[in-house]
Amino acid sequence: MKKIFLFLLLLSPYILFANLNYPSNSSKRDVAILNTFDVDDSFIYDPILTKMRNSLKERYKKKHFFQAMDDAYIFIPAIKNILAQYNIPKTFLYLAMAESNFQNSAYSNKRASGLWQFMPSTARLYGLKIDDYVDERRDPIKSTKAAAKHLKNLYKRFGKWYLAAIAYNCGGGRLSRAIKKAKTDELRVLLDEKKHYIPKESRLYIRKILSLALLANDEQFLVQSEYAYILNRANAYSLATVHLPKGESLQYVSSQTGIPLNTIKKLNRQLKYNFIPPYRNGYDIYIPYVTLSEFKQKYKPSPARNVYVVYRVKRGDTLSSIGRRYGVKYKVIMDFNNLHSSRLKLKQKLIIPVERYKKRRKNKNYHNYYIVKKGDTLESISKKYKVSVAYLKTHNNLKGSLIKIGEKIKIHD
Repeated sequence: MKKIFLFLLLLSPYILFANLNYPSNSSKRDVAILNTFDVDDSFIYDPILTKMRNSLKERYKKKHFFQAMDDAYIFIPAIKNILAQYNIPKTFLYLAMAESNFQNSAYSNKRASGLWQFMPSTARLYGLKIDDYVDERRDPIKSTKAAAKHLKNLYKRFGKWYLAAIAYNCGGGRLSRAIKKAKTDELRVLLDEKKHYIPKESRLYIRKILSLALLANDEQFLVQSEYAYILNRANAYSLATVHLPKGESLQYVSSQTGIPLNTIKKLNRQLKYNFIPPYRNGYDIYIPYVTLSEFKQKYKPSPARNVYVVYRVKRGDTLSSIGRRYGVKYKVIMDFNNLHSSRLKLKQKLIIPVERYKKRRKNKNYHNYYIVKKGDTLESISKKYKVSVAYLKTHNNLKGSLIKIGEKIKIHD
C-alpha cells in the first residue's frame, strides 16, 4: 500500500503538467484564438482575463444587451470581408465590438465616434470626411476600411497583433514609450498591474477583446445565449451601395422603394441630416442587399426642386437677408428649422432648401433687385452680377455713383 502511495506521489507532478500541456479541445480552440493575436498560450490562465471573461458571459446572457446590438447584424459580414481583404485576423471583429458594441452611432466624451471610435484627426488622416453634412466615422464600410489600414500600419510598426490592438487604444507613441521603459514588448510585462507601463484602460482593453473572441468559441455559452445568433445570423445578409443625387430626401427614397426610413437611417448614420449632401456628384448610401433589385426597379430621382444646404449664421445676418441670398422666403426657413422666433445666434446652423431646377422667379427680393449693404459700391455690385456700372446707372436713374445702405438697386427688368 505504501509503495502504491509513493508511486502516485512521485507521479502527481507529471499528471499535473499533463493537464497543462495536453489541453481539451475547448482549450485548444482558446489557445488558437490567443495565437491569432500573437499572444502566448500561457496567457489563457491570466486571472484578470478569466474574471473578465466570466463577467462578460454573465452580462451577455441578458437579453437587453443583444437587443441593443440587433441593429448591427446587417453590416457584420461587411466588417468580416473587409478585414479579410486587408489580411487582418478575423478576430479583430471583436475590437469593434469592444469599442462600440457594433453601434455605428457610438460617441465618446473624448470625441471618438463610430464603430471603430476614431478621433477626428485620425479619421481625416485615413480619408474619412467630417463636415456639416457627414461624419464618415459612422460609415460602417469606410470606417472599417480606415480601421483596417490603421491596424496594418500599427502591426507593421510593432510586429505583433496584440501590440497593434493596444496601440489602437492608447496610441503608438504611448506604447513605444511603455516598451522602452519595460525593456520588452512581452504582454505579461506590459500588463503589470504595479508598474503601470500602459494605462489601466488599455490593460483592460486587450483583455476585453480577447474575452469577446474567446466567448465566441465557447460552445456551451453559445447554446445558452444569443451571442452566436447575433454574430452569425448576418451571414444571409449584406449591404448594397447605391448612388443618390445631391439634395435627395431619405423620406422620398423610402416612399419610392418601400425600404423603411428607419432602416435607411440606421445604415447611414454618417449622414447628419435626412437628405443627401449638396456635393456636386451626389453621395453613396447603403441599403440592405436583399432590397437592391426592388430599389433599381422602383427608384427614380425626385422631381423635387430643392437641394439642402447647411448655413452657419454670421454677424449681421437676419432670416430675411439669408432668404434673399438663397431665394427662399424667411417663413420657409423658419418652418423648415422649427424656429419659433426670428432671432438668430452667431454660428447657429440652419438648413436651407434651395431651389434646384425651378427657374428663378423675378421678384424684388432676388436677382431683380439688390439691397445695398455696408461697403457696397456700384462697381462691386456690377462685378457680382456681371453687368456694367453704366447699365446699373441707366436702369436705376442714377446720375452719380453714390448709393446708400438699404437702397434697392435694380439688376434685371
